[in-house]
Amino acid sequence: MNKIKEGKTTAIVAYFTLVGALIAWSMNNEPKNAFARFHIRQAFGLHLFFLGFALFLSQWFNAYAWYGLYICYIVLWGYGFIGALSEKKNSVPVLGPLFQKWFTFIQ
Repeated sequence: MNKIKEGKTTAIVAYFTLVGALIAWSMNNEPKNAFARFHIRQAFGLHLFFLGFALFLSQWFNAYAWYGLYICYIVLWGYGFIGALSEKKNSVPVLGPLFQKWFTFIQ
């Protein structure tokens, strides 16, 4: 339980933009914390998901698709951020397990 409290700040920082995820990744280099690593992977994946779909949608403008992207991102971001605040390792729905598998290079 004490390990979770030690990594809480790093986990929270990860959810503030892609730059925040990269800063949190560097903060977690020494000492390594499993709770922080979990949330860094979640946040990094969410930010990349948003940026990737935003680039895709920038080619084909559809206002409803943009609304859907923002709503999806905000809901998933909120779910992950609240998990970090409440010291829980809840994966974001649908994409969370994939982020944990894809971003194993984040130690």
